[in-house]
Amino acid sequence: MCQECGGQTPKWMGRCPDCGQWNTLVQELKDKAPGKARLRAMAGMEEMPRPIAAISAQQEDRVYTGIMEFDRVLGGGLISGTVVLIGGDPGIGKSTLILQGLNQLGLSGHRVLYISGEESARQIKIRADRLGVSSENLYVVTETCLERILGMISELKPAMLAVDSIQTIYTETLPAAPGSLIQVRETSAMLMQLSKRTGISSFLIGHVTKDGAIAGPRILEHIVDTVLYFEGSQGHTFRILRAVKNRFGSTNEIGVFEMNEAGLAEVAKPSEVFLAERPRDVAGSVVVPCIEGSRPILVEIQALVSPTGLGVPRRTTIGVDRNRVSLLVAVLEKKIGLNIAACDIYMNVAGGAKVDEPAVDLGIVAALTSSFTDRAVPADTVVFGEVGLTGEIRGVSQADVRINEARKLGFNRFFLSRNNLEKLTGESSQGVHGIKNLTDFIELLFT
Repeated sequence: MCQECGGQTPKWMGRCPDCGQWNTLVQELKDKAPGKARLRAMAGMEEMPRPIAAISAQQEDRVYTGIMEFDRVLGGGLISGTVVLIGGDPGIGKSTLILQGLNQLGLSGHRVLYISGEESARQIKIRADRLGVSSENLYVVTETCLERILGMISELKPAMLAVDSIQTIYTETLPAAPGSLIQVRETSAMLMQLSKRTGISSFLIGHVTKDGAIAGPRILEHIVDTVLYFEGSQGHTFRILRAVKNRFGSTNEIGVFEMNEAGLAEVAKPSEVFLAERPRDVAGSVVVPCIEGSRPILVEIQALVSPTGLGVPRRTTIGVDRNRVSLLVAVLEKKIGLNIAACDIYMNVAGGAKVDEPAVDLGIVAALTSSFTDRAVPADTVVFGEVGLTGEIRGVSQADVRINEARKLGFNRFFLSRNNLEKLTGESSQGVHGIKNLTDFIELLFT
């Protein structure tokens, strides 16, 4: 059976004949009834069909984890029966975040269960002491057999549970080894059914591949309610928790954390953190306000343009789309006349953040022009807007929110689309320059 599209063949093949993906066909057994029968017996009677008019549409109260940045990404807290999948590189803080969150839930009176398949109870206790985790409602067990885990859940009846990690769990009804595609798909599906039938909220921690995607079949991300990714690197103390799927909230929200000796600490004002070490009066540095979910965040975009000694100039980007940078370089070459395409170009978003909305186009253009001409953008300047292929500046959403956030941090000179300027009123329009094309923008920026 293909792990991507579900297609079936009578024998193994290197390439799926239905979807064309390579190395996705895995041998599976047809008889999987014992595990499902045990789950039904533990969860009680199956739900019978009901008329849609008879189903209550009243929204359930969300349960707060006690970590505001975590609750923000979840959509405002946990909903009963939700299944959350968390992925990220090894050592980035997945287990730390879950342990801190379960501790806060336990302190608020909820019985929670932490199931570890990778660490012993003593190792978890050592980490808990370092993090200050001491809730009496937090139960810890080291187990990898799904059938025994279901029995523990039936006896303990927790309100929330966490599995660290889903790749270590196996069911005795399948002969495959733990971590195989079949085991990961079956165990996660059974835990999902358990959550939906009993109302237990579940956190599943998943390993990632070398490409950064959660290991296992793609269906693992399809069956859960929320998929969260931890972004960051060992060299940065800041971690960004981003939702890529959320059935009960926005997928644009991010949570910002700082890793320290006591675990993950919330960063309530990420704009101040990302701009804390911003250099002043240096060519190639520009501040851009981005919208992440419901709040604006100011980030610094840095560019370095230098003559190349290679036959093909290099294009290296971190935090911004490489193809988008190449597109804007071509626009600058054609519409402004900057001979920038023959140079090596390096771009970076300071602090390890990632931005992909069209509003950063104008910031990328400003940083490239500043570095190429070796002229610094004034330190009190903020730019944002979408750049078209003909060199026009297009408007973006929530311009007033971006400007108000920048004013709080001391910025008082703004460049944006003329269309956005016409919609601003009162104090929001003070110090704002509305521009129509790149030619006007470059002339005004360095005046």
